[in-house]
Amino acid sequence: MKVSIIGLGSMGLGAAINCYRAGHDVVGSDLNPAALKKFELAGGRSSDQLADAANSDALLIFVVNANQAEQILSESLLTSLAPDAVVINCVTITPAAAQGFAERVERIGLHYLDAPVSGGAAKAMTGDMSVMGSGSPRAFERATPLLDAIASKVFTLGTAAGDGSRMKTINQLLAGVHIAAVAEAMALAGHLQMDLHRVLEVISECAGTSWMFENRGPHIANGDYAPLSSVDIFVKDLGIVSDAAANHASIPMTRTALELFANASKTGMGQMDDSAVALLLARAAGVRLPGDPTAEEHA
Repeated sequence: MKVSIIGLGSMGLGAAINCYRAGHDVVGSDLNPAALKKFELAGGRSSDQLADAANSDALLIFVVNANQAEQILSESLLTSLAPDAVVINCVTITPAAAQGFAERVERIGLHYLDAPVSGGAAKAMTGDMSVMGSGSPRAFERATPLLDAIASKVFTLGTAAGDGSRMKTINQLLAGVHIAAVAEAMALAGHLQMDLHRVLEVISECAGTSWMFENRGPHIANGDYAPLSSVDIFVKDLGIVSDAAANHASIPMTRTALELFANASKTGMGQMDDSAVALLLARAAGVRLPGDPTAEEHA
């Protein structure tokens, strides 16, 4: 298939590389020259022009938010795609946004798959993401060769766009709350003057562990806050969760976690790895965690 993948961040890059390795004709697009270079080094063909998506059989979208997806899914781009093309939107968005995009795509005779993903950068790179998909049978049929390349688990959640995004909303609630809990635990361990690597070793084998603890905990212990998923991503995603709950559901832990991420963003951590919220908690307690040279200023 001729495939255009727009957004070569931590998840999109892995998807592009695995589609390329599976034998598809892939062009990867991003505004960041460094991201384009990474794909080129893996053997792929890159572009910073959306027009190069013309005549593609499939368009995969891995941008940050609904506003960016909105800019991509213009009528001019959609009408330039190949007949019977499928748009696979992997962005975390509201169910309503997914439904709106689907209507736009299907109105001109193309197929839309609401396909948010999970698994982190490491699984994206090995083609082992999980896809929470919903869309028509034909959309799934057209997307299957690409889903096989990028994911080890593809969940078929319904025939209507929005069902995949609803499931991703629940996933992000848990992911955000778990990251906040990891940050709190590691900050407390720092306060208790514990060896953070030893904490990781022990808790990872005990009932208190979680996927996020084992994945984000090492970031904190190593003081490595290079963004794989940023603080601002969870400000957005937990905002989606909060909007979904509206006034009809009680989500106290989500609201606490959202406040933590929002406060971290306000202090300049927005583009740091989401595990950097541990620094905010540690600073409030006068604790210096690895990788935080400013801790003494907050003591």
